[in-house]
Amino acid sequence: MTATEALRALVKVLNEREFPFMFVGSYSSNFYGVPRSTKAADLVLNVDSSAWGEIAGSLPKGIRFEGQGFFKMVTATRKELIRIDGSDFQIELFHLSDDDFDQARFARRVQVGLPDFGKVWLPTPEDVVVQKLRWAQDGSRQKDVDDVVAILRVQDTLDFDYLESWCRKHGTLDLLARVRAEAR
Repeated sequence: MTATEALRALVKVLNEREFPFMFVGSYSSNFYGVPRSTKAADLVLNVDSSAWGEIAGSLPKGIRFEGQGFFKMVTATRKELIRIDGSDFQIELFHLSDDDFDQARFARRVQVGLPDFGKVWLPTPEDVVVQKLRWAQDGSRQKDVDDVVAILRVQDTLDFDYLESWCRKHGTLDLLARVRAEAR
């Protein structure tokens, strides 16, 4: 099974059961910026504990949940890991956290059509920028800085008041200024 087939099967399950979700990470930055390859798909889900078993039980053969969830330090949230037999590609499903920004970003998500998947949910481009800057804040995630630069170059109608408000709260205002200068 390919990564695309596995993701398609997962999206089908989520949409059929009307489980609230959104693609984040490289899939969202690829949509708003310049596509790059990735070895993982990241999604945020807002579901109760019983839904996780329902999702796992609905996936076709060749897609399997890891036995135990993980706590992700970068995002300070729990995640579930899905492996695809015969592939290095993995799918990370993050539980929606109580973080103010995570809640706001999820509430603002938009539905779009993605090739191969049909209708899916994504954060707004502004929320992708804010999150990528948070991840890049300690300097260890250059790919996130590069993704933000690409988004700033492609998107011409970003709400910079909104961006600056969250970046001020997260301590990434200087980083935003730096990537804006690089994007010019």
